[in-house]
Amino acid sequence: MNGAAIAAAAPARALAAAAARPALRSGRMLVAALLLLLCALQLACLLRAPDAWMPARVAVALDAGAGTVLDGTALGLPPGDGVRLRLRRDAAGGWWAASAGAPAPLLVQRGEHRRRAGSAPLARGQGFQLGASRFDIDAVDDAGVRFTRGDTRWRYDGATLLRDGLPQPDCPDTRLASRMIGAWNRFTPSLLGIARPLVFGGNLDCGNRVAIAGVPASAATIKQTGEGMLLAGGANAQQAPLLLQPADASGDAVLLAEREESLNGAGALQLGRTRLLLVRNGDLLHLQPVSHVALHQEAHQRLPEGVTWTWARRDLWQLPEQAMLPLAVACGLALAVGAGLFVSGAARRLGRARSLGVPGALLLAGAGVVLLYLQKSGAPAGIGIVMVAAWAALGCVWLVGGSSLAAGAAVLLLATGLLAQLELGLGAPESSWLRHAGRTGALLAIGAGACGLLCALRPLRTARPLAQARVELALLLLSGVALLFLLLQVAFGDETGVFDLQPVEFAKLTLAALSAHSLALASGAQPAPGGVLRRVLRLGAPALLFLVLLAVALVQVDDYSPLVLLTVWGGAMALAFALAGGRHWLALACVGIALAAVAGVVLLRAAGPAEFARWNFYADRFLVWLDPGSHPHTGQQLLLGAQAIAGGGWFGADHVFGLATLGQDAGAALRIPAVQDDFAPSFFLNRHGLLAALLLWCLQALFVAGLLHTAVRCWLDGARARDFRVAWLARFRCFLLCGGAAFVAGHFLLSWGTNLAIFPVMGQPMSFLSAGGSHLLFFICPLLAVGVASQSAASANP
Repeated sequence: MNGAAIAAAAPARALAAAAARPALRSGRMLVAALLLLLCALQLACLLRAPDAWMPARVAVALDAGAGTVLDGTALGLPPGDGVRLRLRRDAAGGWWAASAGAPAPLLVQRGEHRRRAGSAPLARGQGFQLGASRFDIDAVDDAGVRFTRGDTRWRYDGATLLRDGLPQPDCPDTRLASRMIGAWNRFTPSLLGIARPLVFGGNLDCGNRVAIAGVPASAATIKQTGEGMLLAGGANAQQAPLLLQPADASGDAVLLAEREESLNGAGALQLGRTRLLLVRNGDLLHLQPVSHVALHQEAHQRLPEGVTWTWARRDLWQLPEQAMLPLAVACGLALAVGAGLFVSGAARRLGRARSLGVPGALLLAGAGVVLLYLQKSGAPAGIGIVMVAAWAALGCVWLVGGSSLAAGAAVLLLATGLLAQLELGLGAPESSWLRHAGRTGALLAIGAGACGLLCALRPLRTARPLAQARVELALLLLSGVALLFLLLQVAFGDETGVFDLQPVEFAKLTLAALSAHSLALASGAQPAPGGVLRRVLRLGAPALLFLVLLAVALVQVDDYSPLVLLTVWGGAMALAFALAGGRHWLALACVGIALAAVAGVVLLRAAGPAEFARWNFYADRFLVWLDPGSHPHTGQQLLLGAQAIAGGGWFGADHVFGLATLGQDAGAALRIPAVQDDFAPSFFLNRHGLLAALLLWCLQALFVAGLLHTAVRCWLDGARARDFRVAWLARFRCFLLCGGAAFVAGHFLLSWGTNLAIFPVMGQPMSFLSAGGSHLLFFICPLLAVGVASQSAASANP
């Protein structure tokens, strides 16, 4: 399009934009009304929540030389945990504790160190017996532990087991991820090895397993810990006694599971999922449960002799004293920044509304940081306080979103997710379920505050186009950080993340940005500047990050959901590139592959379980999917989820879309494993019904469509631009929004497919609805910021 044509079309575009403004204002008001309705429902949940009581302190009285066994109910633990604690006082008055046949281990904490009861650090000269096999410890040093059984010599360094100096072959049932970890450990120095426990039991010596006839696998384990090689009972320890012989051989062998731990100097116990703080008071031992505490409808409970409770009422609006100083600092910082803007004269350039928005956004983000810190420190603020911050965050998203369709749908999706998580937390019979809504509210406040700050400060930036070299440097730095955290997850974390973070979410955003930059250059009318090396780096960086993400998915995750997610994203990006460049053959190929994938799912569903019995690639997941009734344990998620969805029907379990049960008991849906994450849609369908889920689907489709609509506008702006830098930036925003929309659509597809049994069970949370975490802070909030900024840029060039 030449300059004359652009000039002639400008008045028509301006007229069309002016005609669309009333409709945009009406849509904005509709979003505001729906948002107020959802916030009112959240407030109704808080106000209608019944009174709940919990033990603030459990006092245990024992005479010297006496002992007792307490179950989880007497200690204030949630029902169904099945844990039991054995307490004893010796003749000198010292307290001792042990796990009384409980499935979960007892951990005794002294300072920062935790010691598992029923375990023992190995030393030279010791011996232990499991079943009919006896093992003698020959040496324990920096190179690991060496032990013998008969004529066989073993060495274990914390990662790899050697039998007579040679590694064992992988077990036949070993998954691909474990095989890759084993190969890495065998061919790298032990310093770089990935820790893997040594397991005793089973009928075959393989991998990191020592076979013992007649003893089930994982009857005992050896792990490398901070205090050395630790011997402990495994998952099947109750089926085979583990005897430990002292190093000097002067005493009799003791049953390791009954080995007691002294409580002298101990500050806390970890029993199952519940942490109990310890306080000595003469002949009394005070236990203060601080997490996963059972809730009772009234302050009354039948207790064993010698046990008394001090009751506390659940307070939904309390603010801990330790929050006062950080909140005061956040308020002072926000006021100081606001005063600085007015003194420096920057407020005149920003405008009155934006200058007031800067300290408000800082205060919102600071409040979110304080609320998240309180939750991590074990003294969370009341969920009512968190919801106030979340309402402010939702209002901030609505304000900065302007007329963006994606932002309007996103703020309603965020409010719906908060409502579902609040219902789940208030309806659970224990205190810990509210932490999911609290975490989401705190992270939403941080993300919304950061987005609001960026939008408020946007007029201070220069109007010149961004330098491509600086953007490329920033993208390379982001990719380096993403790769570093992915490697840290492989080395020190698991599929749940590392350091309480999910680096995969940040890596997905970085991958989308790198790929968007490469596609923006490849689709330009002029060749990208720079030499061959620079062009290779532009294309190689996304490919490298994609391969690392793929490797992490295979190594760390116990299902194939990341593979499907990356496949959906890759196909969507190929389709966007084909449509943008008029490559019809590529577009047809992408559509054909998508149709083939749909047909493949249908054929897999029609196949019988026998077709998958001989597979070695996640065969068990396909078997459970096709015939869950024959696998009631492994298919528990699928079966319980189906029951919850059937119980919800079209209008919810209460037949009025969940309005009658706001803030009340959550019912049997709480028994679904990971109901707050992967199976959050099942709870939503059970509580609010299929009609409400259809409205949720429409909102999700509007969000994806809004991102794609903004992407198309950015592409058109790039086509009209006269400056190649402006054109490149517009194309970059276009492909970045397409990539983000593809990832979000992949999450929606996998989550709904898993909950509705369209696909085998795969562990991916649903964006906006599932409990917030790294996905919300590192992916959704930045994607919203990009969408709002791109919408503003497109609106500035109608």
